[in-house]
Amino acid sequence: MKMKKSEIILWVMVGLALAANIWLPKRLGQKYSWDRDLSQRLATDFCRTREEVKDYIRKYDPYVTEEQIDKWTETGELENMVIGKRTMYFRNAGPNLFRIVPEMKAKKDLIEPPASGLEGHQAIDAQTIPIIKEEVLSRLASVGTDAPVETYIALPKRMRVRFSLTVPVNTLRPGKTLRCWLPYPRSDVARQTDIKFIEAGVDSVAYSPENIIFSDPGCAHSSVYMEAKTNRYKDVTFYEVFEYTSSGEWHPVDPDLVKEYDTSTEEYKKYTSEREKHVIFTDRIKAVADSLTEGIDNPWLQAKAIYTWIDETFPWASAREYSTMENIPEYVLTTGHGDCGMKTLLFMTLCRYKGIPTRWQSGLMTHPGEKNMHDWGEIYFEGYGWMPVDQSFGITPYGGYFFLGGIEPYRLVVNSDYGQPFSPEKKYPRSETVDFQRGEVEWEGGNLYFNQWDWDFQIEYL
Repeated sequence: MKMKKSEIILWVMVGLALAANIWLPKRLGQKYSWDRDLSQRLATDFCRTREEVKDYIRKYDPYVTEEQIDKWTETGELENMVIGKRTMYFRNAGPNLFRIVPEMKAKKDLIEPPASGLEGHQAIDAQTIPIIKEEVLSRLASVGTDAPVETYIALPKRMRVRFSLTVPVNTLRPGKTLRCWLPYPRSDVARQTDIKFIEAGVDSVAYSPENIIFSDPGCAHSSVYMEAKTNRYKDVTFYEVFEYTSSGEWHPVDPDLVKEYDTSTEEYKKYTSEREKHVIFTDRIKAVADSLTEGIDNPWLQAKAIYTWIDETFPWASAREYSTMENIPEYVLTTGHGDCGMKTLLFMTLCRYKGIPTRWQSGLMTHPGEKNMHDWGEIYFEGYGWMPVDQSFGITPYGGYFFLGGIEPYRLVVNSDYGQPFSPEKKYPRSETVDFQRGEVEWEGGNLYFNQWDWDFQIEYL
């Protein structure tokens, strides 16, 4: 049967919409659905076939068998999910296998031997940490333990950052309004000071102040907001330029000087409570926390035991998007691995259950030659106050437990909590419903997911 011309046109438009994966629900009058959105996000993350994963493994183990792949698939060491009716693998399932399975890591190390010395941020931190410690200890020698927070801050670094988010041409039809949020340095962090806004705009054209909205200072996610129209012939690039000074911080804690908490304060209750949906005191969380701290009453020593266990138990591995996970700490306990934010949430949850206040902090790591997204947190001890804690940097040969109470200066703090509303508010669920680092963008038809735009940032060290 021949189709009418109008029917042909309709099906062509539907095909184009499916390819763009953006305006189809709007076009066909469908309302936004989180379930449909989540399905698309999962399909984006779980996009590797068995053959693709096997081909990657064979680069380091040419004799891998189907039985081995079956076993790793069943145990989840090759992370997989049924998408539609087909078993699909996480996009980094292959590389992760060589991070979390010791015998596979050993095979890869034979072919690609790891560096004999420190590299990247570790090499920088190894030089930076002794300077921070020396400066802090020198101050403490003259002011004592009841020192203001400035006493523990050292080694300032001034940086200029240009951050950009680009929506490629033809992602949407021309003339559509894009709403964009870019991360911006927080002004309520003692070690992050002298923030100077330079400019922001679109396609290298600076906007006037009335076309830029800075988030409210109390917003958990610090941002710069702009709007722009899509263009028929070119990409749309939102950008911002700013300077700021970031310092290191270190608190040499004496466990004997840690005091009992005042459990009646609102702040204590807030930061020792559960939080939907990733800080939940499940039976497994309770059992782990109680086991790790059995016979330990001192909060500092309890936190140290938790920090040590996570560092020694869970190797770093590439993670699927946080928005696709129901409970991140439970995910880490189940899979046996996690990235920086996942380990941080596990640490926070275990500590909170034991009555030790913790809170989220995240943004970007800005080490020369190794800039990236990064998550860490803060922990509170009575008699000392709030201090940084980076669970994923862990116990190091060059700093020991420095990152339990310390941090180097190469950070950009953007978030003081996770999963909170934007200012101004976003209409649709964010691409990253937990964190905020790459930026976010939406239009009248919905959110634009990470695979529909690009982001970048450059740092100049002043």
